[in-house]
Amino acid sequence: MAKVLISDPITPAGIELFKEAGFEVEVKTDHTKEELTAKIKNYDALIVRSQTKVTADIIAVADTLKVIGRAGVGVDNVDVEAATKKGIIVLNAPDGNTISTAELTIAMLMALARNIPQAHASLKGGAWDRKSFTGLEVSGKTLGIVGMGRIGSEVAKRMLAMNMTVLAFDPFLTAEKAESLGVILVDLNRIITESDFITVHTPLTAETKGLFGAKEFTKMKKGVRLINCARGGIYDEAALAEAIKSGQVAGVALDVYPSEPPADRTLIDLPQAIVTPHLGASTKEAQENVAVDVAVEVIKVLKGEVFKNAVNLPPLRNEVRTAIQPFFSLMEALGKFAGQLAKPGITKLGISFLGDISKLETNYLATLVLKGLLQADLGEEVNQVNAIYLAKERGIKITEHKLPDVTGFSSLVKVSVSTMKETHTLSGTVINNNEARIMEIDGYHFDIAPAGNLIGINHTDQPGVIGEIGTILGQHGINIAAMQVGRIKQGGNALMLLHVDSATAGIIEKLEKAKTVTKAWAISL
Repeated sequence: MAKVLISDPITPAGIELFKEAGFEVEVKTDHTKEELTAKIKNYDALIVRSQTKVTADIIAVADTLKVIGRAGVGVDNVDVEAATKKGIIVLNAPDGNTISTAELTIAMLMALARNIPQAHASLKGGAWDRKSFTGLEVSGKTLGIVGMGRIGSEVAKRMLAMNMTVLAFDPFLTAEKAESLGVILVDLNRIITESDFITVHTPLTAETKGLFGAKEFTKMKKGVRLINCARGGIYDEAALAEAIKSGQVAGVALDVYPSEPPADRTLIDLPQAIVTPHLGASTKEAQENVAVDVAVEVIKVLKGEVFKNAVNLPPLRNEVRTAIQPFFSLMEALGKFAGQLAKPGITKLGISFLGDISKLETNYLATLVLKGLLQADLGEEVNQVNAIYLAKERGIKITEHKLPDVTGFSSLVKVSVSTMKETHTLSGTVINNNEARIMEIDGYHFDIAPAGNLIGINHTDQPGVIGEIGTILGQHGINIAAMQVGRIKQGGNALMLLHVDSATAGIIEKLEKAKTVTKAWAISL
């Protein structure tokens, strides 16, 4: 009989599911680290929320533990890497708070539109002031949604019913998917310039941190209203405070902050700011949902059934892992490269395994490519298990091919990624058993290590190009570590690929102004 330890409070519905499955269940929510370390070796499953810290030390002695279930979304309190190395599956419950967070977003939007918290405080304070709190109808207004995953889609559905026009920006949302949702797929600039309300539903990544700053606030409609129930830091709070003080932004509603509790209250203390203490998942239903969801999936793991919502993967068979492990870094690098080269609006991903690699089990490798592709925009939310689910959610079609023969290599992996406008291709291999190399980009031949900061420059093959490019980079303090040039024929189109120590903001725009350059792009690996 499997034994389950529940070390943080969860709703009774989740506990009952374990008992109904015939498992032995212990609920104890006040362990010290030493107590949990001594006890965990006797259990098959551990259920936590945010209080219990499942450290590497605890995992190291968990000899019978098969699965850790987190009744919630984040797994910051679980050492996932240690669990993976130990062969322990880590599950979370990402869907349980979808409706609660979507409904909070809508409540925030309506509160902004009608000045509800401010009017409430005024009346509670003894005043009868109707003139100061004139609002506006949301019907007929334009809502911009950044991020069309589960929560963003639910917000769109509800606000379309309230007669709003919904503009959507998501690098992985296809036109077909947008049409089925009833939203208008646009670029970020249209979200910024045309929206009366903007709400963000993305993870906090290098790309989304400070996504909206002083420059973006200036371009917005005067009187725009902003909502963030996703992750703190997507809005530049200092710049936003100034935009509110100037009247450019009419108000903001925040449930999340760069640090929690917030260290800087400048924005919070403004009368135009509506704020709540991270209540997105704080509903009775959401708490029950995450407990039930994680219990269902943990039970599947313990019964040997197909499960979902793993934030890592069960270990591969030793012989399979040994054979394909040299390709791990190459696969993820090809995905990251392709995702940055082809965004936004990726519709198709094709992966071809040629030569010796085609004879092995390649499903795991394919998910690494997909993980890299999506991670550029979705951050650490993406892993090998949920990558396929997230791709399907965004309407990306995935194909995989195997060909036993290839010229010039023992093994070669080809990746093609398409948007509605263009297709890009990459090829890579592994040399000396573990060194990843990219050998081809859009038909141009190279031999590069996929790491660090890269700048690609499509240009005309003629004398003086290298000097012109080097001068521009030198003027901006960018050092070139390595350079390769691929061309199809002399005097035709060529592609220059530079490894640089760093890439400053705006350098791509400067490069594209060079006479011989047709396009420039930056890749971070």
